Amino acid sequence: MTADIKIMSAGAVKVMAVALGAEFERESGIKLDLNFGTVGAQSERIRNGEAADLILLSQSAIAALGKLNLVKPGSAVDLASTVTGVIVRDGAPKPDISTPEAFKQALLDAPSVAWTDPKAGGSGGIMFAALIEKLGIADAINAKAVLCKGGYDVAGAIAEGRAALATTLISEALPVKGVTILGPLPGDLNFQNMYSAAIHAGSTKTQAAQAFLDFLTAPATRPRWTAAGMAPAF
Repeated sequence: MTADIKIMSAGAVKVMAVALGAEFERESGIKLDLNFGTVGAQSERIRNGEAADLILLSQSAIAALGKLNLVKPGSAVDLASTVTGVIVRDGAPKPDISTPEAFKQALLDAPSVAWTDPKAGGSGGIMFAALIEKLGIADAINAKAVLCKGGYDVAGAIAEGRAALATTLISEALPVKGVTILGPLPGDLNFQNMYSAAIHAGSTKTQAAQAFLDFLTAPATRPRWTAAGMAPAF
């Protein structure tokens, strides 16, 4: 069985889609066309009619596409959840983020703070914008914001010294050299997001798409998902 299948994925699961995708290609002979972006941007492209075979997005986004009959009924599978973490540059001072109040103070003390631009449609950026509103510090933090295109760009901003403190999904920060993960958001600020997969309703290569989905969720891959900063759901 040989076929080219198009994958549209959120950045949160990029590291696993790339790593397992390369192995799948070697073992199956099926070539993957991998496309990454924020959940919001990818969802919009699909709603606007862009063709795909397999979709890897947040659980809520997959459910929303299902209501629009854009994914095959019964094809959705939960992949893994990831949490939002706080990062600084390697070697930089490590602020206290052990409690919500300490994290709030760390944000206020930081000369610059990076996160995904909510307008880009990233789950983490939308969440963080709501969080600083909840903490009552939105004006102060927005005044020194370094808004990024996605989670990997956020981590890059820290590694390159363009920002002093940042929040992004831990799974997107782990692959980036030059950053230190201080930990997840503390206490009731903790944010966890489930990512799922589903076959596009218009796919003509459902057998190949299902084969890759089965490969992604094989029990043997569980430790690798965990090592990538995600908690497998299968």
